[in-house]
Amino acid sequence: MGNQLVWNERYNIGVEVIDKEHKKLFSILNKLFDFGRQEEKSQWVCQEAVKYFRDHAFQHFADEESYMASIEYAGLETHQRIHANFRDRIIPALEGELDATNYSEDSINHFLGVCAGWLIGHTLIEDYAIVSGKTIKQWENLLPEEEQAVMGQTIANLLHDMFQLDPRLISNCYGGEKFGDGIYFRLIYSTKDKRRWEFYLIFEQQLIVRTIGTVMDIKSEAVNVMLMNAARYVAKQLVERVKGYFPSSEKFEIKEEQLLTYEQFQKVFEKQSPQFSLLFDTGKGYFAYCVAATDMLQPEGGVSIITENAMTEVEKYLNQNEAEKNKLSNKKRVLVVDDSEFMLRAMNDLLSSDYEVLTAKSGLSAIRSITLDRPDLVLLDYEMPVCNGSQVLEMIRSEKDFADIPVIFLTSKVDKQSVSKVIALKPEGYLSKSMPPETVKKEVDYFFEKKNRTKR
Repeated sequence: MGNQLVWNERYNIGVEVIDKEHKKLFSILNKLFDFGRQEEKSQWVCQEAVKYFRDHAFQHFADEESYMASIEYAGLETHQRIHANFRDRIIPALEGELDATNYSEDSINHFLGVCAGWLIGHTLIEDYAIVSGKTIKQWENLLPEEEQAVMGQTIANLLHDMFQLDPRLISNCYGGEKFGDGIYFRLIYSTKDKRRWEFYLIFEQQLIVRTIGTVMDIKSEAVNVMLMNAARYVAKQLVERVKGYFPSSEKFEIKEEQLLTYEQFQKVFEKQSPQFSLLFDTGKGYFAYCVAATDMLQPEGGVSIITENAMTEVEKYLNQNEAEKNKLSNKKRVLVVDDSEFMLRAMNDLLSSDYEVLTAKSGLSAIRSITLDRPDLVLLDYEMPVCNGSQVLEMIRSEKDFADIPVIFLTSKVDKQSVSKVIALKPEGYLSKSMPPETVKKEVDYFFEKKNRTKR
């Protein structure tokens, strides 16, 4: 049928009254989905349906809170705050949009996407915690390494509980490397005394399609506007759950939600590494979770999402991503590896007009980038600390899937002995950093031209 919330037995938390109400909320939303597909729509009927969902949801909140109070649930206060935010802020804003647009198709789809995402996330994260025993314990007495381990396991558990995934943490120092076609969310939280936290959630597009899309029975290989709005609220549920582990988290309220391009997201990492940056392979796509104290960061652009502009801006964002993807699909991908920030920026400026340029600051970051987004050419700094160019090349050559990736060394040493060492490693070539920029560009162009001639 498509565009339906598919009930699954794992949504049952084992409390009959709550499970029954959850099924009812699913059913009401599905009727609204059906109504949204009808060509002839009665505004009055839609108003009544929205009101019915709202009233039933609010009554469910009251019943759920009474049950939690009766069992002396430790997370009652947090749960009440989440209910209050949905009841007092999200729903009124959505209803205001519906009224202002005379229940247009876009505003109805926005309402449905938000409510579906919220219901999926809330049922599988917050409500499941009532009976799972997974109560929040703050991490204030843990060392940073322990914090990362606990946070990583917490997120992995949440992804499993929500979507039956078995995520594998593949990096606890994710450096912003690109992976496939990504969707970049930034959620900004602050307190009255101006303390700020930023949370970044990066979903590979196929992950959204294969998880939230499956739950909503959306038959599409691409992320559409409704699916994006559902994903936004699932992302918020994840953050709200994990945020609760931070000391004094109740003082932090969400102030802004943004969608970033990959370039905007990357600039965050150029300025300051986040306190936590975790990368997961879920088996259905990559997922990254990053936390940054923004008094250490300079904000980069991005599209701020509010109820009044959500549908328009989300659609623009998806169109922009698609246009960028189409533009890049015809470009060769070049990974530049150098520990110098200046060199990375210079090479990006030099090559980005004709190539898709990826950057990495270290050998380990380079290997991770190659794994996530295979390049057509690697420009590799020969003299790097910790893991130098020859070691990186050795690692590339040792992996069967990457052994054929061409590597050209960048070196600042041009004496005979140094050049002999570089040539002995049998790279595709080497370039001196002292070359004029236009010469470096010509050499890269010539490499690809020669490769194309060989293919013919």
